Amino acid sequence: MLNLSAFDLLTFDCYGTLIDWETGIFSVLKPLLAAHGKSITDSELLALYGEFEAQAEAGPYRSYRDVLQSVVREIAAKLGFAVTQTEAEALADSVPAWRPWADTVAALQQLASRYQLAIISNTDDDLFRVTQQYLPAKFADVTTAQQARCYKPGLEIFRLALEKAGIAKDRILHVGQSVYHDVLPAKSLGLVTVWVKRPSPRTGIGAVKPAAGHPDLEVCDLATLARLAGC
Repeated sequence: MLNLSAFDLLTFDCYGTLIDWETGIFSVLKPLLAAHGKSITDSELLALYGEFEAQAEAGPYRSYRDVLQSVVREIAAKLGFAVTQTEAEALADSVPAWRPWADTVAALQQLASRYQLAIISNTDDDLFRVTQQYLPAKFADVTTAQQARCYKPGLEIFRLALEKAGIAKDRILHVGQSVYHDVLPAKSLGLVTVWVKRPSPRTGIGAVKPAAGHPDLEVCDLATLARLAGC
């Protein structure tokens, strides 16, 4: 069992780990597909989302709003229909309405009694500022893709977060829902990792690109992590 007392700082992915982003994604994309007479399974929709988001984030830096517009347009093209500008913008416009998982707030507050907390998120600063109002915990630092001009699993966003933290890497524990975005790059930099295996129609993967990795600890939710940490 991982010795959770060995860490001073917990860094968290946000969307997927703290925020139930799949519900947010479905709230826009499922009605969009229905409006254009298209029907695919939830798992297939998440697979398309993960493929096209990774594709958009791997190129030259663009804002997360632009990334999400690209995802909508690519899904539409894949399924054989075109979207209006309003439809293309709807997913990004919905992000401020995405809410935390049921256990997130209490678990963060419990973990904050023992650790410093920080965020490393593939998002724009203004989008996270709205999300942060639903996460009433004190974060020592917030590092976004906009600040780093780099999306996870790119390493520059992690390097910027580590520079801000200013403490030894072996005192930092990175917590994320995505093996692709979080576990693999964090481990490549020598960080210890926790994989939060949130429920999803696409079991064990979710709305991200598939990847195989070996986190140092796997939990089903943040409440479990707080309990294991004795908080």
